[in-house]
Amino acid sequence: MSGFVEKPEPIQVPGLVHLHTGKVRELYRNEAGDLVMVASDRISAYDWVLPTEIPDKGRILTQLSLWWFDRLADLVPNHVLSTELPEGAPADWAGRTLICKSLQMVPVECVARGYLTGSGLAEYNETRTVCGLALPEGLVDGSELPAPIFTPATKAAVGEHDENVSYEEVARQVGADTAARLRQATLAVYSRGRDIARERGIILADTKFEFGFDGDDLVLADEVLTADSSRFWPADQWQPGRAQPSYDKQFVRDWLTSAESGWDRKSEQPPPALPQQVVDATRAKYVEAYERLTGTSWS
Repeated sequence: MSGFVEKPEPIQVPGLVHLHTGKVRELYRNEAGDLVMVASDRISAYDWVLPTEIPDKGRILTQLSLWWFDRLADLVPNHVLSTELPEGAPADWAGRTLICKSLQMVPVECVARGYLTGSGLAEYNETRTVCGLALPEGLVDGSELPAPIFTPATKAAVGEHDENVSYEEVARQVGADTAARLRQATLAVYSRGRDIARERGIILADTKFEFGFDGDDLVLADEVLTADSSRFWPADQWQPGRAQPSYDKQFVRDWLTSAESGWDRKSEQPPPALPQQVVDATRAKYVEAYERLTGTSWS
């Protein structure tokens, strides 16, 4: 059992039809047929959307995505049409709302890995492969790969695991041409992001993207290269062979699995509320990632 500890009731706005409540985002459609994405301050861990929010998280994710979209526009178009607040929307939506093209979404999580960790490490330790791709012997947690790899996953519903799949399985599901375009775009965007992050002292270990079609055009959608969709590590602390410090929700994961939380993640009980010090530390990591990448102060 997993999902929302407390599923929120979506805000109703005249002229907008609510479509979906995701782990972080609320999705609406406006009268023109465009999508309205609103990033909340919700945070998820271990397939649960937690009852405690992280202040400013939705705005940070939205503003960082916009910053990246500008730097990736020559590689792949994106879905953003406007950042204007819809008429009648709550003031709190400012800075966390995007008006986007309605796309025919591709049902694949497009994951790029430049370093070995997480589920990729677990698979490597068993088979010396990741998503069917053979890797050299001797790699450890945090090892840089010889070259970035495309390791797709199926898209899961809230409360369920994404599952790594082979490239061949993606080609079977969406067609060989689309699979090839997804792989090319994913690796191109990852490589650009990796190089920009590296200049700012951050390692982009891995990341996931979502794509959709606008006619025949492949378009980058949702969020991009944020601390929710990526593993960012401080380059000056990188040390293969151990878990790396990161700019994400690791404080949340560590606390939930500690004796202090009293929660057993293998049980069917929902996780508890986060203590203030964990909320503050997590927010600080999101802010630091934003500031280091963009070179601007978060206010």
